Amino acid sequence: MADQSSSRRPARPETPPKLDDAPGLPARRLAATVIDEVLRARTALDETLERMLPESGLDAADASLARAIAVTAFRRLGTIQHAIDARLERGSPRKSGPFEPILTAAAAQILFLDVPDHAAVDLAIRHLHEDARSARYAALGNAVLRRLARERDAVLAEAQAEVFGDTPDWLVESWCTAYGEDTAAAMAQSHREEPPLDLSVKADPAGWAEKLDGIALPIGSVRLRERQAIAGLPGFDEGAWWVQDAAAALPVKLLAPKPGERIADLCAAPGGKTAQIAAAGASVTALDRSSPRLRRLKANLARLGLSAEVVTADAVTWKADPFDAVLLDAPCSATGTIRRHPDVAWTKLPEDRDRLAALQARLFDAAAALTKPGGRLVYCTCSLEPQEGEEQTAAFLARNPQFRREPVRPEEIGGLADAIDSNGDIRTLPHQLQGETPRLSGWAGFYATRLIRL
Repeated sequence: MADQSSSRRPARPETPPKLDDAPGLPARRLAATVIDEVLRARTALDETLERMLPESGLDAADASLARAIAVTAFRRLGTIQHAIDARLERGSPRKSGPFEPILTAAAAQILFLDVPDHAAVDLAIRHLHEDARSARYAALGNAVLRRLARERDAVLAEAQAEVFGDTPDWLVESWCTAYGEDTAAAMAQSHREEPPLDLSVKADPAGWAEKLDGIALPIGSVRLRERQAIAGLPGFDEGAWWVQDAAAALPVKLLAPKPGERIADLCAAPGGKTAQIAAAGASVTALDRSSPRLRRLKANLARLGLSAEVVTADAVTWKADPFDAVLLDAPCSATGTIRRHPDVAWTKLPEDRDRLAALQARLFDAAAALTKPGGRLVYCTCSLEPQEGEEQTAAFLARNPQFRREPVRPEEIGGLADAIDSNGDIRTLPHQLQGETPRLSGWAGFYATRLIRL
């Protein structure tokens, strides 16, 4: 939001209301705090919520509301910021404390959530009064939010016409260059939808789709029609399935693990791909440099009744006897996960992509050294940026002539030929995989290539 001229005198604040917590205020307070923290520190939304929720003391309903507000705010942040800016004659006031995140959280409710307008506005004004810096502008915030509520239909109509309105400019430029404007627009539009929830199952996807009121996808994943509490669903306690985006399940299908093979899963946490490999009967070594993330991987494997050798190490420098197959799910900008993690669009920058691309090249070479002759190496990223996918593979093959690409065949991935590019690599895009409704369509943006060591 633009700065307001310092010559403007702040509106006289209304008489402050009693600041005892009204129902729903703690949830809004947390949502605004999280929005502010993520944007200022460029931290991950899920990690910020995970850290702040236990300290907040919110009950389950309020915690769910706080999460919904924060996620919606980032999913439609461009629309929200434009709508607020258009109703601030001189821009956002300076030295106004939490004014902007409070208005952002309230606008997310007014425009996109099933929340009474009066509750969103009144609680936002009460929240503004809690800080002396924002209290000076409570009347201004009140006017802006009430106007947003009156003009909601016009705001949403304008937003619908501006398909790139919720996508930062650098991503628009990157995607238009890589995929063309029409495809980039379809991707941006899909990111506005709530993501589907997919499960990987040990066996019998059709049977589990019936039990869970889901849809059996061509690649063997199950997509739930309705979002539900995961831990309460049939099969959870028995370890029959785990949550994993359908596109994220593809790299292991390229790896095609076999019983008895030794396979390394590099950068393995939180363990969805490790579980796939172990379920296929292979002996898997799961490696990651993050001990906390590996603890989660171990817990997931324990619930599933699967086993793996778990190693805490940096894959760039780790040494071991060569493996029959190696999977490298490299750290990346994660722009392919924007639909599920909308904060990624607003916390990542081009320099993050370029810095990670250098790390990916080092990891790619390290993975190659761990692959025995005749062995398979699958490299993948959950990124839509060619610098982290197609260009990485081209550069790797140029400096490693002992490897060749083994193109993916449509029948290996449920006949989904649209997910295979001209080189025979996997390239999934968010708007692919059409389903019964927009919410039940699409999947994450993924790149994967399969290489053989000669």
